[in-house]
Amino acid sequence: MLFFQKEIQLQSFKRGFHLITETIISEFPEIQDIKTGQLQVFIKHTSASLTINENADPTVRADFESHFNQYVPENTPYYIHTYEGPDDMPAHIKASLLGNSILIPITNGKLNLGTWQGVYLCEHRNHGGPRKLVLTAYGK
Repeated sequence: MLFFQKEIQLQSFKRGFHLITETIISEFPEIQDIKTGQLQVFIKHTSASLTINENADPTVRADFESHFNQYVPENTPYYIHTYEGPDDMPAHIKASLLGNSILIPITNGKLNLGTWQGVYLCEHRNHGGPRKLVLTAYGK
């Protein structure tokens, strides 16, 4: 069995949902060495998250942002953890709802995503800064 692991740093993204599939593929060519396996993508932050969803129509990403802002609003009076501004606690809640890790099958050296699937970086802060990902690929 083969194991590869690499940490990458993404550029800063504005608040919202951003496709990062091609960045992962280009930064981690070791995926090509695996015929059958898995890629785990883990984000090392508590106010951003990862998910897999629609990769073609950008309005899906805009709707995600709109919905999450309604679902987990800012300036809610019962939030105590607001040290870094009104987006602080909502960002942590959104990150917990979506999660910090995804798992993608690798087949014949490629990510085995559906036709309309892509990996999203979900940036929940107004000024989140660069985000670090740990990429771990394993298989045969």
